[in-house]
Parts: sequence; structure tokens; C-alpha cells
Amino acid sequence: MWWIYALLSAAFAALTAIFAKIGVADIPSNLATGIRTIIILLVAWGIVLARGEYKGVTLTRHTLLFLVLSGLATGFSWIFYFKALQVGKVSQVAPVDKLSVALTIILAAVFLQEAITWKTAIGALLIISGTLVLIIK
Repeated sequence: MWWIYALLSAAFAALTAIFAKIGVADIPSNLATGIRTIIILLVAWGIVLARGEYKGVTLTRHTLLFLVLSGLATGFSWIFYFKALQVGKVSQVAPVDKLSVALTIILAAVFLQEAITWKTAIGALLIISGTLVLIIK
């Protein structure tokens, strides 16, 4: 079932790139990021409230620390992504942004001790190679 959610994520990420490129055409990229963030905030909290997922949950300092760090990383990612979309071609920016997949594989091995299989390593190397093809002139 996880792969259905992952495919839906990929589909919506593709739409995000197209809509964002059009959305940043006439305004500063940071303002576009701010507007997008408000929408995400409303949607996420709407789902949490509708599903009652806030009830009975205890947040530890550890959990909060890593959610704050994740939020900061997401925020910086979006700021740089929108700036890249504003000045670059979406057909180049979006694939290069997906270099994060290969970086995540490496970081998961280092920090989470996740095993890297040959299949995963080859996939990561192909992503890195594809990124180099897109950015080298």
C-alpha cells in the first residue's frame, strides 16, 4: 500500500512544480513560498482536526526537536525550490530537486543505519548521474 501513497506523492509533486512555476512568474519567490505555506498549513490542520489525530498524543522534546528541524529543512527547501523555479526551467529544476532522493538514501545509511542494497545503490547512482547530465553544460 505504501507505493500507492508514494505514486500519489510523485503525481502531486509534479503538479506542484507546474503550478509553482506559473505562480512565481509575477511575484517574488519568497512571497509565493509564504502563500503556499499558508495553504499547506490550513490543509494539514484541517485533516488533523477532521480525523481527531491530535487527541491523546503526547509530544516529547525529542519528537518536537526533530519535527522543528524537519520543518526548518522543509522551509529552506521550498524557499530555494521556488527561487530555482523562478529563474530556471521547470523541466530542469524539478529533476535536479529529486537529487534529494539519492541524498536521502546516503543520509539514511549514515544516520539511521539503513542498509543500502545493490539495487538501491544503482538507483541512487543513476539519479546522481541524471542530475549531472542536467546541470553540466
